[in-house]
Amino acid sequence: MILETTQQALQALFAGAVPANEAEAGAPRDNGVILRDYQKHGYHLDAQVAANQLLAAVTILDQGGFFIESITGVDWIKENQMEVIYDFSRYDFDPCRVVIRTRVPRDTPVVPTISTIYAGANWHERETHDFFGIKFEGHPHLVPLLLPEDADFHPLLKDFKA
Repeated sequence: MILETTQQALQALFAGAVPANEAEAGAPRDNGVILRDYQKHGYHLDAQVAANQLLAAVTILDQGGFFIESITGVDWIKENQMEVIYDFSRYDFDPCRVVIRTRVPRDTPVVPTISTIYAGANWHERETHDFFGIKFEGHPHLVPLLLPEDADFHPLLKDFKA
């Protein structure tokens, strides 16, 4: 029940849009929601959203009783993009895992903070900023969490050289 309700609510963000396609592994795909096989992928729903749709998608999950598990980044250097991946779960009578993804240009990697919706996202966003250089616009305290305070590098970028 939760899976279907969440899928419908997320799909409403894309009303009138072409449904998401399943791109080859490692290739960009269209924005939209894909129902996944949990046994194969480890999650039930996979939503690719534009950065300006991120807060709406996260609000849907918050209202559905989901909690944030993790936030991380991916450097798609060949596509000149950065991806932010948000993992959400719900473990009650109807377990459900959802992944929200958003891609932004590599030269301006900015997405809105979700810490206003999920306070626990604060540290996840700081860690992702440390390692990938992704800026979380509106974050209340986007200072290094794990790197030195004066760090001017992001070690998980594919073109990083120590």
